[in-house]
Parts: sequence; structure tokens; C-alpha cells
Amino acid sequence: MKIVLVDDDEDDRMFFADALQEIEISTELAELHNGQELLDYLSDPDTVRPHLIFLDLNMPVMDGFQCLREIRKNPELKDLVIAIYSTSSSEKDIEETFVNGANIYINKPNKFEELKKTIGQVIRRNWQYTENEMDKANFLFRI
Repeated sequence: MKIVLVDDDEDDRMFFADALQEIEISTELAELHNGQELLDYLSDPDTVRPHLIFLDLNMPVMDGFQCLREIRKNPELKDLVIAIYSTSSSEKDIEETFVNGANIYINKPNKFEELKKTIGQVIRRNWQYTENEMDKANFLFRI
């Protein structure tokens, strides 16, 4: 499974990568630093489209909100599965990302075991089925 993590915080990227390695699913992780890097990555004709994108909200250059809107406007990218991955628990942020087409909203766990469990559950989800059942009640992911 090809996964992209977009996060400007190096420690958060390392924490995520370490947790992903401990999950018993074969994955390939690409790490990017901001939304513009993600858009550039996705527009490269040699890039194999990821199965799942974990997108932070607060980043320099292009934040996650702007990046999400750009992806959903693009007919070639609009069906990508995007998990918002943020420290923000603001109702405004959750609502905005839901309205703009994110598939799920995850508050970054502080504990390694919680992160591992969260990532595992999100990547094992049958997104094709889940997209048909999307509503705000199941948008915010809780452990």
C-alpha cells in the first residue's frame, strides 16, 4: 500500500514512520513537507498515485486546507483518499475539511501505541465502502 504523509514537523514524520513500520501491512511511505510539495508530487507523471494521503493542516508554503481544496478541484485527483492528520481539534477545522471533501479527520495521537492503532485502523478500512456511507458522525476518528 502506497501512503503519503504531508507534515512539516520532522519529529511527527519520524513518529509516524516508526509506527507505520510496526504495522503488519506492506507499505511504502513518501514523506512531504507541505501542500505544494504534495501537489507537485501528484502532478509528476512518473508518480504512482498513493492509496492514502495523511495531510497535516498547519504547514508553511501551502497549508492542508488549501491543498485539500486544490486536490478536490482536480478531476484526476479528486478521488484520492485523504485523511486529515492534525493536532487541531477545532470544530471549525473539522467542519471545513469535511465540507471540502476529506475522507476522515484524525487528531494526532501523543502516544506511540495509540498512533500505531490509529494508523492500522485507517489503512485497513475499506474506503470504497466507507465513501458510500460518509457522514459527519463517522468523519472524526476516535480511539
